[in-house]
Amino acid sequence: MLKSILGCCKVYISESRNKSALESIERAAKRFPLAPIINKFEDVAYNRVGYTLVSELDSVPNAQSCHLTNAVLAMVKAAFDTVDFEIHSGTHPRLGVVDHICFHPLVDASLGQAARTARCLATDMGSKLQVPTFLYGAAHEEGMKLDSIRRTFGYFKPNSSENQWTGVSNSDTLPLKPYSGPFQVTPSKGVVVIGATNWVDNYNVPLLSSDISAVRRIAKRVSGRGGGLASVQAMALTHGEGVIEVACNLLDPKNVGGEKVQQEIEHLAKEEGISVEKGYYTDFSQEEIVQSYLKLFQERI
Repeated sequence: MLKSILGCCKVYISESRNKSALESIERAAKRFPLAPIINKFEDVAYNRVGYTLVSELDSVPNAQSCHLTNAVLAMVKAAFDTVDFEIHSGTHPRLGVVDHICFHPLVDASLGQAARTARCLATDMGSKLQVPTFLYGAAHEEGMKLDSIRRTFGYFKPNSSENQWTGVSNSDTLPLKPYSGPFQVTPSKGVVVIGATNWVDNYNVPLLSSDISAVRRIAKRVSGRGGGLASVQAMALTHGEGVIEVACNLLDPKNVGGEKVQQEIEHLAKEEGISVEKGYYTDFSQEEIVQSYLKLFQERI
């Protein structure tokens, strides 16, 4: 009988153009069929791919029994083996080959269970793969926020021309003490940030403009940090010729969803004289992910 204690893990990898690398990463995940990939979102302009995996969670996760952490660890190892962070380039900021991993509780799981699972993975990743690993959200003992870690590392400031992020940061020294792993950065890997939070939706809105300053003003004004929608984080990212996206994290999607964000951005863009296209989610909803997992499980019976 299927348990209702499910966990979701989203894995963001700084690569979408090297198809052989992605195939290797996905083969690694398939060795753990009890933690299937439910969704894959590729973005060539950002040179970034996001995977969503789901599995049952144990009350006390450990490296031997947790299918979810084993699958993700295998994917990360495959990514390190096939992607070189030193030659990476894209219009999405990143801190490493595996830029970001986040765990979310589903159905009857608790945030505490997701946090314990995140810490289990972080410990294994730091010791077995020798990469500096940092925690945020419920996985961090003081609840450090993801954007705080990113700001400390200069995540939001492009390090190349035309709003590109390329290669590694200028220094291999760490501004923060890692939870696990070495205290020095391997340039080909970078660092990894792992967290646990309640559900977050990602919603991107394309604006037909090449004026990055204007779109940054819009992104700031729509975000909670800029006095806009309290549960929204937003940044402006170049997304192809003549298009800049306002990429949003919706921290409370039940109360502030994509539709409300879309309306607010359209209002702000009108003031700047910029046309706006319909936004899009980069993943299924929480409910859709659960249903997709249950359907896949039932098909295997």
